[in-house]
Amino acid sequence: MDSYFFKKLTFSENFVSHRTKLLSGFSLSVGASLLFLILLFFNSSFNVLRGSTTSLANSSFSSWPFSFSSHPFSSSSLTNASSVSWVEEKGKISEVNVSKEGFENTHLRNFTDNHGNSSLHDEEQRFPKLNSSDPSSGVVKNVTLMAAKTRVSDEVGTPKTMEGDLVKKNSVTVIGHDADPKEEKMHVGLKGKCDIFDGNWVKDDSKPYYPLGSCPYIDRDFNCDLNGRPDSEYVKWKWQPNGCDIPSLNATDFMERLRGQKLVFVGDSLNRNMWESLVCILRQSIRDKKHVFEISGKSEFKKKGVYAFRFEDYNCSIDFVSSPFIVQESTFKGINGSFETLRLDLMDQTTSMYHDADIIVFNTGHWWTHEKTSKGEDYYQEGNHVYPRLKVLNAYMRALTTWANWIDNNIDANRTQVFFRGYSVTHFRGGQWNSGGQCNKETEPIFNGTHLRKYPSKMRALDNIIRKMRSPVVYMNISRLTDYRKDGHPSIYRMEYKTAEERSSAELHQDCSHWCLPGVPDTWNELLYASLLKYGKGSWET
Repeated sequence: MDSYFFKKLTFSENFVSHRTKLLSGFSLSVGASLLFLILLFFNSSFNVLRGSTTSLANSSFSSWPFSFSSHPFSSSSLTNASSVSWVEEKGKISEVNVSKEGFENTHLRNFTDNHGNSSLHDEEQRFPKLNSSDPSSGVVKNVTLMAAKTRVSDEVGTPKTMEGDLVKKNSVTVIGHDADPKEEKMHVGLKGKCDIFDGNWVKDDSKPYYPLGSCPYIDRDFNCDLNGRPDSEYVKWKWQPNGCDIPSLNATDFMERLRGQKLVFVGDSLNRNMWESLVCILRQSIRDKKHVFEISGKSEFKKKGVYAFRFEDYNCSIDFVSSPFIVQESTFKGINGSFETLRLDLMDQTTSMYHDADIIVFNTGHWWTHEKTSKGEDYYQEGNHVYPRLKVLNAYMRALTTWANWIDNNIDANRTQVFFRGYSVTHFRGGQWNSGGQCNKETEPIFNGTHLRKYPSKMRALDNIIRKMRSPVVYMNISRLTDYRKDGHPSIYRMEYKTAEERSSAELHQDCSHWCLPGVPDTWNELLYASLLKYGKGSWET
């Protein structure tokens, strides 16, 4: 048929009429157009097929198959694309949502291939948050967002297997340090598992979160600088997990998420240490400091009781409930009179002060090392029975079982987030707190991990009990990270000494259990913040 068509085109004009010549010309135009369209179709199909089998490495931004629901960029801001890498594992990345101020509704969709060496530049705006979601098993890795004066680098994905997952559904939250102009690597977690309590201490000159001497709510016992400690390097350390990073504690973000809520620390004086640290960190971000106050007007918190700091601007409170054993201290009337006991089967009567809290951080441990609890003679009670002798670890497990049952039966897991902060390691040399123990000349952490102690047996017992609970409890395993910090205790700087005799006497009774503020408890709160972002519900979901 094609040969016949072309033969007709070669006929002499003498054999056809004028109308025939017009029709032939029209036919020639139609045929040529059809041939051109066919060739164009095959060429496009070939390019599509070739593109589908080729990685989009070194591609320009305009060549990405994105669909934008809003477009705040100028055309010039989309031209320099060179530094965002995407890695695909076990499936394809189907959607990536990037959100920031002025960029809330932009969606980057339909990633069906591996993408490399591409970038997103914005010369006028910062990116405080990046949310990356993937319903498949894809992993996003080495995400770099470039702004005029800010560089935020994220790395999501690691071949290393660790405990705990800092990110749900590949969600990555990038959160900066308040008023910190420095470039900072901020990264809440990995697609893989990461134990944020396994790591080491690194020098960080951006610490502390609040200047030495700036917070009036630190008990004198913890205020080492005010008490004359001559060195200050103990506040210049940051905890660095192995395999991932944790964000700096963004006080403004913390307060905004805590708006209208109640956070309570329940436990002994080490939790008071942590409570005062958090109050000081958050207070530092409040412009009008008068809007932060203890509701009863107290400024010293050593006595047993309940203390509550209100943050007026955010309609929230951060409380401390003194309950060193969590279970109830009691008395027993025996044949020879009354004596003190510890009811292993009953919670402390302070439960009414925190059962309705939105976040609760428990701890207990140090009071179980005192002479009476360690000895365990005629001290531990269950019902009407007082044990003539009971090993302290057995008693501790019974008390924690009482606590666990109370949590399971009285806490609404849909509303309240429960944490248990682990045992904070002490560093006495040459005896204990009441027998000449010392730590006053320590000025730097332990660097050799072989010098650390074994994992505390009480925390091993706690771990086993938590695993059996119906309610979710986040265990903040801070034992190892505190073991490194022999330099962070008040030691002899628990008070101001007016005479040499007072200083000499203080060396016989040093504090190598609690921590200077600012100091190590600031890191506990940094880890609390990361854990809330990881496990949080409601306003804490990232």
